[in-house]
Amino acid sequence: MASDTAKQPPLIQIDRVSRHYQAGDTLVKALDEVSLTIERGEFVAVMGQSGSGKSTLMNILGCLDTPTSGTFRVNGHDVSAMTPDQLAALRLKTFGFVFQRYQLLAPLTARENVALPATYAHVPVEQRLNRAEQLLDKLGLGDRADHKPGELSGGQQQRVSIARAMINGAEVILADEPTGALDSQSGKQVLALLQQLNREGSTVILITHDAHVAEHADRQIHISDGRIQSDSAPAPTLDIAASEPAPPAFTSVGFAEAVSTALKALRFNWFRTALTLLGIVIGVGAVVAMMAIGEGGKQQVLDRIESMGTNLLLLRPGGGNTRSSGEMATLTVQDGEAVSQLPGVSYVAPERNSRATIRFGNRDYNGRIQGTTPDYIHVRDWGMARGVFFTEQDMDSMAPVIVIGQTVAEELFTQGEDPVGQYVFLKSAVYQVIGVLEAKGATSGGSDMDEMMLIPLSTGRVRVFGRDHLSTITIKVESTDRLDEVQAAVESLMLQRHGREDFMVRNTASLIE
Repeated sequence: MASDTAKQPPLIQIDRVSRHYQAGDTLVKALDEVSLTIERGEFVAVMGQSGSGKSTLMNILGCLDTPTSGTFRVNGHDVSAMTPDQLAALRLKTFGFVFQRYQLLAPLTARENVALPATYAHVPVEQRLNRAEQLLDKLGLGDRADHKPGELSGGQQQRVSIARAMINGAEVILADEPTGALDSQSGKQVLALLQQLNREGSTVILITHDAHVAEHADRQIHISDGRIQSDSAPAPTLDIAASEPAPPAFTSVGFAEAVSTALKALRFNWFRTALTLLGIVIGVGAVVAMMAIGEGGKQQVLDRIESMGTNLLLLRPGGGNTRSSGEMATLTVQDGEAVSQLPGVSYVAPERNSRATIRFGNRDYNGRIQGTTPDYIHVRDWGMARGVFFTEQDMDSMAPVIVIGQTVAEELFTQGEDPVGQYVFLKSAVYQVIGVLEAKGATSGGSDMDEMMLIPLSTGRVRVFGRDHLSTITIKVESTDRLDEVQAAVESLMLQRHGREDFMVRNTASLIE
């Protein structure tokens, strides 16, 4: 029997372990080549002042941190060779932690706090709650099992945390300053409890800065500046590798258990949950609103561009060979008639425009006067709000008639007053209003399309413009698919007619892109 015990590897064995941190340009040696062996059943106190490295040593012993160098074995297993899931399983089964500030969950009862680690060990609910109650009875807290941490004294809370450390049958209890937040009487009770657990077979490692607390342990280790300065009863150092396979990997809790835990957390923190949900709702709502505003603005711009027509070509004077403003008078009505004969062309509207003031009674408005042909409303897909558009007969007779836009109608006429049939003054001549265009809004460039005043081109050449050249020839193509084809044909025709490139053709479909 003695020979079998001798071959058993130490419970904890660290060999030349160091833990270094980089703090800016300074290398901090929290632990510096520490070697230590702890056997089963020992009660060890690790003493040191703040900054001595004792907490770093505890974190490494509890597999909460990894050393920079050196070897660390638990039950003969090299910890550095374990996967994160294996390390989680080792912490769950081998170590129980007792903290200075208890670290109990405020919404849970003492029983539920103690039973919590067993959840991750896949212990059935009833079994783990019974085990938690037994441990609380053993530690003298059986009558406080249903109380929450806020209803317990400091000493009672620390005993609950000790029971929690024992719930999974931990071989090692790591106690970090367990009496630091307690009064002297409660501190003595906790230390007596740790001694009792040690007598019952648990290995206890106590981290403290108080020499009086350390005296309760059977073995005192003093650490300073990251090195062990003294060890009252060092255990023999054995170099024994693991003789058993590494512990199995940690497996997470089941879906039902996870959902139950999550719902409990939400219920216990209902106000925080409500605020979080409110924040999510506001955040999502803000994102949706901004996306909707952006899409709405984008669609509004597209609608305005499309109101111009996406299958239009705009033939205008000027081009690569124009050198002076005098050469801008290059487009004629005959050019428009020639373009209208090209294949793929539906309508052609020659246009000449200027600005002028229109007057009705004592009200006037400065808008855009444009001479054009009856095909204009077909080219622009522009409907009539009331009245009619001028005809070819009006063109031939140079009739003094005018069609106005909505803005002009609103500025000149009062609400309820019908503009159709009224007579207005324009360029010292009288015109009869025969129609009002439907509202179109602004163009993509921001100009108001509803300030338009349309007259027959023949009338405008005689009464308003005084010259025959055109500002624009707007061409409506049969379909958008034929835009490039018709544009090429128009350019070829105009080069043939003019003998030089004194024009330019613009494609309105490119505005959409």
